[in-house]
Amino acid sequence: MAQENEEGQEKTEEPTEKRKRDAREKGEVARSKELGTMLLLVVGAGALLLFGTHLSAEFLEMFAYNFTIERAHIYDPDMMFARLTHSLKQTLIAVGPILILLFFIALISPIMLGGFIFSTKALMPKFNRLNPLSGLKRMFSKNSLVELLKAIAKVAVVGTLSVIVLMSFQNDLLSMAHEPLEPALKHALYVILWAFLGMSTTLILIVAIDVPYQVYQFNEKLKMTLQEVKDELKNTEGKPEVKGRIRQLQREMSQRRMMADVPDADVVITNPTHYSVALKYEEGSFQAPILLAKGPDHLALKIREIAREYDIPVLQSPPLTRALYYSTEIGEEIPQGLYMAVAQVLAYVHHIEQFRAGKAKAPGKIPAIEVPEEFQQTGEST
Repeated sequence: MAQENEEGQEKTEEPTEKRKRDAREKGEVARSKELGTMLLLVVGAGALLLFGTHLSAEFLEMFAYNFTIERAHIYDPDMMFARLTHSLKQTLIAVGPILILLFFIALISPIMLGGFIFSTKALMPKFNRLNPLSGLKRMFSKNSLVELLKAIAKVAVVGTLSVIVLMSFQNDLLSMAHEPLEPALKHALYVILWAFLGMSTTLILIVAIDVPYQVYQFNEKLKMTLQEVKDELKNTEGKPEVKGRIRQLQREMSQRRMMADVPDADVVITNPTHYSVALKYEEGSFQAPILLAKGPDHLALKIREIAREYDIPVLQSPPLTRALYYSTEIGEEIPQGLYMAVAQVLAYVHHIEQFRAGKAKAPGKIPAIEVPEEFQQTGEST
């Protein structure tokens, strides 16, 4: 179902590049909170897997140090403070690499979807958010409902998984109370690692759904009404650089379409170096020959190359070529005043076709073709 703007118009049009660019400048991009949470859990599980042995060794040393205190030291504040400081240092040394890694992941995870942006506009206060009606609309919007359902699903799935992990390691957890400190600590880290891996796997599945949804939802939010698209085009087309680019693209598209029609031509007439025109005539029809393509210089050369590739006769007639080039637009019938001149060319082409079929002698040189004075153009003769 298409979204609507404040005026009730349906947003049916895909967002333009300008719309996307403007949104990015305002700090609006697709984001997924679940992606960051998932990465932290996955990296945390990987860190426990890599540094688990180091962690257990450091904690064992710390426990051994703190659990063997002389009676006199218990009542000595300076000694207890020194032990506390030593324990904190050991803890930081043990978990420091993991904390640094998780801090780095927490920094880069938000920009993995949508990229890095810095926008002062996003920092500006939005007073419309103070409007109670707007707040109620946001509270009961489709997006808020989806976020609520997603949060409930996440809590339910993660909670269920936690119960499954605890049930799976129930005997292990009970036996830890009777184990010596070193194996009990390693056992605990093992259980924590499996809990992390289980939650990470679950969040990967959630992220696989959430990321495409966030991209889709953001695109839906940026969609435009037909009137907005028209207004944007009206505003941007007024810029000289945009107008120039549009004209250039239009010329390129027109030339591509024109070149695609050249293989359908019956004959190409050339200047021979400066101009080329391609004509098509449906024999037996009451329609005059049509100019399929024309062009100067490199376009003229390209037309001739295509004609030779498709075995289309290429004839030289500078006066007629210039007359057709200046008097007829692409897709139009040739003017009545050039019927006789073009008829001579088509008769010569017919003679060539008869010769190729073995039904006529080889044609001689194409005769000089006279062009009516009103169609004659001054220009190059070669």
